[in-house]
Amino acid sequence: MDLDSTFSALADPTRRAILARLALGEATVMELAKPFDMTQPSISRHLKVLEGAGLIVRRAEGTKRPCRLAPDGIAAIDQWLTMLRTVLSQNYDRLDDVLATMEAPEAQKDKP
Repeated sequence: MDLDSTFSALADPTRRAILARLALGEATVMELAKPFDMTQPSISRHLKVLEGAGLIVRRAEGTKRPCRLAPDGIAAIDQWLTMLRTVLSQNYDRLDDVLATMEAPEAQKDKP
Protein backbone atom coordinates (compact mmCIF):
# COMPACT_ATOMS: atom_id res chain seq x y z
CA MET A 1 0.00 0.00 0.00
CA ASP A 2 1.18 3.48 -0.90
CA LEU A 3 0.65 5.64 2.18
CA ASP A 4 1.14 8.83 0.15
CA SER A 5 -1.87 8.06 -2.04
CA THR A 6 -3.80 6.86 1.00
CA PHE A 7 -3.31 10.06 2.97
CA SER A 8 -3.83 12.15 -0.15
CA ALA A 9 -7.20 10.43 -0.57
CA LEU A 10 -8.01 11.04 3.10
CA ALA A 11 -7.17 14.75 2.78
CA ASP A 12 -10.54 15.43 1.14
CA PRO A 13 -13.53 15.80 3.51
CA THR A 14 -15.94 14.31 0.97
CA ARG A 15 -13.84 11.17 0.68
CA ARG A 16 -13.61 10.90 4.47
CA ALA A 17 -17.40 11.21 4.66
CA ILE A 18 -17.77 8.48 2.03
CA LEU A 19 -15.50 6.19 4.07
CA ALA A 20 -17.52 6.95 7.20
CA ARG A 21 -20.69 5.99 5.35
CA LEU A 22 -19.11 2.79 4.04
CA ALA A 23 -18.12 1.90 7.59
CA LEU A 24 -21.86 1.31 8.10
CA GLY A 25 -21.97 -1.12 5.19
CA GLU A 26 -21.85 -1.52 1.45
CA ALA A 27 -23.50 1.18 -0.70
CA THR A 28 -24.05 2.01 -4.34
CA VAL A 29 -22.75 5.16 -6.02
CA MET A 30 -26.24 6.66 -5.97
CA GLU A 31 -26.65 5.92 -2.26
CA LEU A 32 -23.29 7.51 -1.57
CA ALA A 33 -24.15 10.59 -3.66
CA LYS A 34 -27.43 11.35 -1.81
CA PRO A 35 -26.06 13.41 1.11
CA PHE A 36 -23.79 15.51 -1.13
CA ASP A 37 -24.58 18.41 -3.40
CA MET A 38 -22.65 16.71 -6.20
CA THR A 39 -23.36 14.89 -9.39
CA GLN A 40 -22.98 11.14 -9.66
CA PRO A 41 -19.88 11.55 -11.90
CA SER A 42 -18.25 13.72 -9.21
CA ILE A 43 -18.88 11.06 -6.57
CA SER A 44 -17.55 8.45 -8.99
CA ARG A 45 -14.30 10.41 -9.30
CA HIS A 46 -13.97 10.43 -5.51
CA LEU A 47 -14.61 6.69 -5.45
CA LYS A 48 -11.95 6.15 -8.10
CA VAL A 49 -9.41 7.97 -5.88
CA LEU A 50 -10.43 5.90 -2.85
CA GLU A 51 -10.23 2.71 -4.87
CA GLY A 52 -6.81 3.67 -6.28
CA ALA A 53 -5.59 4.28 -2.73
CA GLY A 54 -6.74 0.81 -1.73
CA LEU A 55 -9.35 2.08 0.73
CA ILE A 56 -12.44 0.73 -1.00
CA VAL A 57 -13.33 -2.09 -3.36
CA ARG A 58 -16.13 -2.20 -5.90
CA ARG A 59 -17.85 -5.17 -7.42
CA ALA A 60 -20.12 -5.50 -10.41
CA GLU A 61 -23.74 -6.36 -9.69
CA GLY A 62 -25.61 -5.95 -12.95
CA THR A 63 -25.51 -2.24 -13.76
CA LYS A 64 -24.67 -1.33 -10.17
CA ARG A 65 -21.20 -1.22 -8.67
CA PRO A 66 -21.59 -1.44 -4.90
CA CYS A 67 -18.66 -0.19 -2.82
CA ARG A 68 -17.32 -1.35 0.51
CA LEU A 69 -14.32 -0.64 2.69
CA ALA A 70 -11.14 -2.54 1.85
CA PRO A 71 -10.04 -4.15 5.12
CA ASP A 72 -6.40 -4.41 4.01
CA GLY A 73 -6.24 -0.69 3.20
CA ILE A 74 -7.73 0.30 6.55
CA ALA A 75 -5.43 -2.17 8.35
CA ALA A 76 -2.37 -0.62 6.69
CA ILE A 77 -3.33 2.82 8.01
CA ASP A 78 -3.93 1.36 11.46
CA GLN A 79 -0.56 -0.41 11.39
CA TRP A 80 1.23 2.83 10.46
CA LEU A 81 -0.60 4.77 13.18
CA THR A 82 0.19 2.04 15.72
CA MET A 83 3.88 2.40 14.87
CA LEU A 84 3.64 6.16 15.47
CA ARG A 85 1.80 5.67 18.77
CA THR A 86 4.48 3.22 19.92
CA VAL A 87 7.32 5.59 19.03
CA LEU A 88 5.58 8.54 20.68
CA SER A 89 4.92 6.49 23.80
CA GLN A 90 8.58 5.50 23.98
CA ASN A 91 9.61 9.15 23.58
CA TYR A 92 7.28 10.19 26.40
CA ASP A 93 8.61 7.39 28.60
CA ARG A 94 12.18 8.61 28.02
CA LEU A 95 11.12 12.18 28.77
CA ASP A 96 9.47 11.01 32.01
CA ASP A 97 12.74 9.29 32.98
CA VAL A 98 14.76 12.43 32.28
CA LEU A 99 12.34 14.60 34.24
CA ALA A 100 12.36 12.16 37.14
CA THR A 101 16.16 12.31 37.37
CA MET A 102 16.06 16.11 37.21
CA GLU A 103 13.43 16.35 39.96
CA ALA A 104 15.15 13.92 42.33
CA PRO A 105 18.14 16.16 43.20
CA GLU A 106 15.83 19.18 43.59
CA ALA A 107 13.65 17.29 46.05
CA GLN A 108 16.69 16.29 48.13
CA LYS A 109 17.90 19.94 48.37
CA ASP A 110 14.60 20.98 49.94
CA LYS A 111 14.85 18.40 52.74
CA PRO A 112 16.50 19.54 56.02
